[in-house]
Amino acid sequence: MTAYIRPDVAEMLRMLEAADQPPLDEMPLDEARKAMRDMQDLVERPAHDLAVIEDLACSGPTGDIPLRLYDCRDIREPGPMILFIHGGGFVIGDLDSYHNLCTEIALRADLPVLSVDYRLAPEHPFPAAPDDVEAAARWAAGSPVALGRVVTGLIPMGDSAGGNLTLVTTQSLMLQPATVPVLMQVPVYPLADDIADHPSYAEFGDGYLLTRRAMKWFTDCYKAPLDDRRNYPILGPLEGTPPTVLATAGLDPLRDSGRRFAASLVEAGCDVTYLEMRGNIHGFANLRKAIPSAQEDLLVILQAMQTTLERL
Repeated sequence: MTAYIRPDVAEMLRMLEAADQPPLDEMPLDEARKAMRDMQDLVERPAHDLAVIEDLACSGPTGDIPLRLYDCRDIREPGPMILFIHGGGFVIGDLDSYHNLCTEIALRADLPVLSVDYRLAPEHPFPAAPDDVEAAARWAAGSPVALGRVVTGLIPMGDSAGGNLTLVTTQSLMLQPATVPVLMQVPVYPLADDIADHPSYAEFGDGYLLTRRAMKWFTDCYKAPLDDRRNYPILGPLEGTPPTVLATAGLDPLRDSGRRFAASLVEAGCDVTYLEMRGNIHGFANLRKAIPSAQEDLLVILQAMQTTLERL
């Protein structure tokens, strides 16, 4: 049975094929990273002007970790903060390539968003990324003066590799709590386990933007051990996981990884909202200009977050 593809997704995939550009994994590393940033002008909706967009930093394991704070309000009462963790296979992606998306989340969710620029592989292989994100989470949980906000709880949120780091960070803060709790986690098309035997990896590993070849490149650069829960969070603690809003894409090679993790949380008795965006592809969250229907998908995720917060 042929998988359903939305018309705007099919059009974008046709445009990519016609462009005949080298894939990121065939480019020199600096060019691949620049290409991801530059692509945002073509594929992503414009950024919003917000009351607060401020570059910050916190101390990390080997030096300062760059951060960016977003808020649609100058002054905010004590409350939750979204800790945003960008995607890019642990190899590409940064504050700028996710800037537009973070402004959208901050505006629509009406919550402060702190975006984390963790160290990237291959220069900084595993566990540099989870170490940095955990350090940033603990710093934000302490409501430092530089943040200008009193944080009552954290909401880790990220896509792809950032979805993986969302799950990993939540588990780390479950095992060793921070100053304030994790209220909810929001992994979007995350890598959660070994995907080699998943049907979605076989079916959608070529021709749907994220390819098996690119994933092998990311894996080879990241150099994470297969038996470490900070690589595959499905190996970590599941009982007692905070409420989770987990979203996947129907045409994503990582789809079944997200499905399996959500099901495992349900089996562990956790509060889970599972959303699968039928006919969409990996990376849709910051492809919202190239794939207009992805904007509605993002709004559905944000609404599910709001509904979950209202239940807490």
